[in-house]
Amino acid sequence: MNRVPGDAENAHSSSVESCPSLRDVHSINPAQLMARIESYEGREKKGISDVRRTFCLFVTFDLLFITLLWIIELNVKGGIETTLEKEVLHYDYSSSYFDIFLLAVFRFKVLILAYAMCRLRHWWAIAFTTAVTSAFLLAKVIISQLFSQGAFGYVLPIISFILAWIETWFLDFKVLPQEAEEENRFLIAQDASERAALLHPGVLSDGQFYSPPESVAGSDEDSEEKQDTEKPIV
Repeated sequence: MNRVPGDAENAHSSSVESCPSLRDVHSINPAQLMARIESYEGREKKGISDVRRTFCLFVTFDLLFITLLWIIELNVKGGIETTLEKEVLHYDYSSSYFDIFLLAVFRFKVLILAYAMCRLRHWWAIAFTTAVTSAFLLAKVIISQLFSQGAFGYVLPIISFILAWIETWFLDFKVLPQEAEEENRFLIAQDASERAALLHPGVLSDGQFYSPPESVAGSDEDSEEKQDTEKPIV
């Protein structure tokens, strides 16, 4: 005999639990939702996101910085033309820095192609470039004779190694999570706008509102006095 009230209480509690979500939907401002959706669509039409653009700028900085250090190294060794011919045309793995410059060019091409042109949303491209860079630099430091050639034997490999790992950290901890968060916000805002449109199908027109005519102040007292005057005098 007590099962019916229990079912009624469960139904009532479930309806009460569903009320906050409805209140949340009612409390959403459709104008704000549409502004968020339009801003996200505008960013998609504009191109890549701001954080991804910053990553591409850093990749470009990596190439330019390594190139600058290599040019300085060419000048230090006795002139650009002479040293360039020695390191490029008569390339020697144990003493040349030309391969470190080519390694920076390799990172630049792969990362710009993957994350700027193709707009890849995965870490495999940066993992590939960082793994190749780390393995090549470690092998070059162990096998070659760079440390016997002065300060640049330390500077170029170390800076190239550090820049590659900074690019990996920036993409994995900044670019991809922030873009995923913005996409989730867009999907939530779009879903909320659709629910709000279902709950509020249209704006009520002025003809649908009705308010009773206002009563004139003191009309009740006037009617009572009129009734008193109309009573017959005995």
